Amino acid sequence: MNDSGPSPGIGQIAIGQIVQVKKGRDEGSYAVVIEVQNDRYVLIADGDKRKIDRAKKKNINHLELLNYIAPEIRMSVEETGRVTNGKLRYALSGFLEQQLDLLKEGE
Repeated sequence: MNDSGPSPGIGQIAIGQIVQVKKGRDEGSYAVVIEVQNDRYVLIADGDKRKIDRAKKKNINHLELLNYIAPEIRMSVEETGRVTNGKLRYALSGFLEQQLDLLKEGE
């Protein structure tokens, strides 16, 4: 997978990282890490079903950490300390389109 920023190491998680939910009600969906609370829990949101003001606290053991960090999310959080739902949707749609293109190339 393409990486837009410094790659998080194994077991590390970064703000702006795309994750796939492995356990719970949202299983199979994609989201963006918007806050790292400690070495075990993060807050995730997707800007659509899970909005930024109702971010989900999630155990990182229940997430698949993908090797992609959305640069627009990371920069927004670093510059202003917040991110919008629109930016989350944009980052996720761009990531999913990129993955779809990679699958088409593999055929």
